[in-house]
Amino acid sequence: MATASSGTYTAKLTDGPLEGKTITVQFLGSGDPQPRIEIPADAGRKGYLYSRTAGLEFDSSDHSERPTAVDYRYVEAVFH
Repeated sequence: MATASSGTYTAKLTDGPLEGKTITVQFLGSGDPQPRIEIPADAGRKGYLYSRTAGLEFDSSDHSERPTAVDYRYVEAVFH
């Protein structure tokens, strides 16, 4: 059961190498969506950095103020 500081939402990747994919992401401790997310590539030594945009979706049957989906745009590839 989600509390004010837990829970997940769907990150919608709107462009870049993972365009059209969605992943499940945890809210920050404050209950806000993550400002940036890094998604590991299959090879493991590379990741894709995505940044949150203004695109938010809400479940009309849920009375929470938190979004159920958030759009993210590609920023860059990150090598480890």
